Amino acid sequence: MATEDQVKDIIHRWQNTPEDELKPEDYQRFKNLGSACLTRGDAAQLLEFLQDDKNQGIVRCMGCVLMAPLLNEVVQKEKSLDRCQAAITHLTRTCRPDELLHSLLELLEDIDPGAICETILALVPHLQTVLLRLGDRKAAGVGSALTALQKQLSRLPVPYSRQQEEADEHGLCRCCSALAVLAKPFVEEVKGRNGEHVATAEDEELRTELLKFCMRSLREPLLEAELTRDRRSSLWLFATEILVTLPAIQESLPELLFFSPLKKSSSQSKESRACLAYLLFVQLIGIHSFPAVFSPLFVLQCNMDYINQLLSSKKESHLLKGLALYAKSLESVQDNSLPVSLLELKSFYSVPQNLRQVLTDCPMQHLRESGLQVFQLFINKLDAEAKHKFFRCMLKTSNHAGVESYIVKNIRSQVEFAMKPGTANKGFLGAEFLSLMGLVLSLPKGAQTDLLHSMDRIMESLNLLRYLLIRDTELRSATDVWEELSGIKEEYLKMLRVCIGRSRRHYSSELKALRGDQKLRAKEAREAARSTRVLKSMAVKHEEVSDMSPEVQHQVLQSALVTFDLMESLIVRIEEITEEKRKN
Repeated sequence: MATEDQVKDIIHRWQNTPEDELKPEDYQRFKNLGSACLTRGDAAQLLEFLQDDKNQGIVRCMGCVLMAPLLNEVVQKEKSLDRCQAAITHLTRTCRPDELLHSLLELLEDIDPGAICETILALVPHLQTVLLRLGDRKAAGVGSALTALQKQLSRLPVPYSRQQEEADEHGLCRCCSALAVLAKPFVEEVKGRNGEHVATAEDEELRTELLKFCMRSLREPLLEAELTRDRRSSLWLFATEILVTLPAIQESLPELLFFSPLKKSSSQSKESRACLAYLLFVQLIGIHSFPAVFSPLFVLQCNMDYINQLLSSKKESHLLKGLALYAKSLESVQDNSLPVSLLELKSFYSVPQNLRQVLTDCPMQHLRESGLQVFQLFINKLDAEAKHKFFRCMLKTSNHAGVESYIVKNIRSQVEFAMKPGTANKGFLGAEFLSLMGLVLSLPKGAQTDLLHSMDRIMESLNLLRYLLIRDTELRSATDVWEELSGIKEEYLKMLRVCIGRSRRHYSSELKALRGDQKLRAKEAREAARSTRVLKSMAVKHEEVSDMSPEVQHQVLQSALVTFDLMESLIVRIEEITEEKRKN
């Protein structure tokens, strides 16, 4: 370790050495000397050295290498915190800004995972000072700094509840606020130059970098965050800042959402714009600056691509936002107004299919319930012809008895509506209705159909048949296909009876075997109890392996037989109504 006199000699030599003659080992020795001061707790001595007028040449040339040890002291909140902050401030005002920026970006690349928030909060104010010193060549630096900061932010978990956000355990919310403050003067600079002169290449580059920052922020963390209008949280304020920034840097929201070519966009860009649409139309952030000239139908058409992007995700936050945006986009559309031509568009096919997956596969009940409400809202907005086509499509493609039963229930509602005076339409009373009923009254696998799997659809179809028979007088006067419909009904009921008989025999046999198996187990258990030999384990030969306990199996099999009885009783009632109508 160098003595005090040796250190003085080294410093004297540096003071009299031209910059271009300084060697890498000089930079390393300077860093070692500064770090040694901090280690000894002599931050005051280091600060005094940095501020001494005689040393400004050394500081200007080599001061950047002290940023890392000084920042480390600040992050660790050592006793000499104020002096270290003062030293960093002096370096950011004295050293060359290009070299400072390079040093700070290197620090950002190598942040300890446990100190991301503390490092960013300590670094951002000084980083802003350095960027402002770059003058008219700051655009690339601003872009690099914001990108590096957001890369580190992406490593922090996004708080997903009010309690988590208020606690801000990992510091994401504070970091987002710091980033907004960092970007503010550059946003104001772009905004202040609007219309003053012809934009230079540097102006355009700075605007582009700020746009990239906004789009990255929309995708992460805002797309993952829980945002509600009744709670002005820190992430809500960050979202507001982003939507204020976009118009400020001359980025038109309608142009960004509606007129940019989505097909050429990356999935990340689509996610950013999907979040933008959600913030704008659902949370109404920035809606005051959005033109009111677009029709509800146009907004819905444009938003369908974003809704599709969100509903195709498996993340709860994405699905919630997709459902909310879908509902909000539909609410302003008049009931029974969406034409059948819309269903030819790819997004109007894909969105309902993704929504169907939410209804059938999503494990979260609140999402399934919200999804069902939006599903019905979409049906309500379709005109009669579009409803007819949509019902046919869902009956053919859903492959889920619950969804199919819901469609059948809607068909009944449409038949009832169509019979009202002045509302008759072919889709639900004429020849086209016959083709629709051909899909409703069908068993895709014939006699091999799994009645338990198809129970919801079959029960709803039988209820629809019963309703049609009760209203047959009105239907006969409104449609000329009643006889053909009666033929479809007879074939359906005949095949359904065959299925019920086959299924009842199968499940009765399974139930009998299960009871026999239970008796065998009970007998072997009694024999084992009488035995003087202790058995550690017992196995029954030829036992059918099942994930369900015998009690649950018994309950399921018994429930299946009850279901078949219900179907049978509905068929009998339909035949009784048919006979009563024939006699009258």
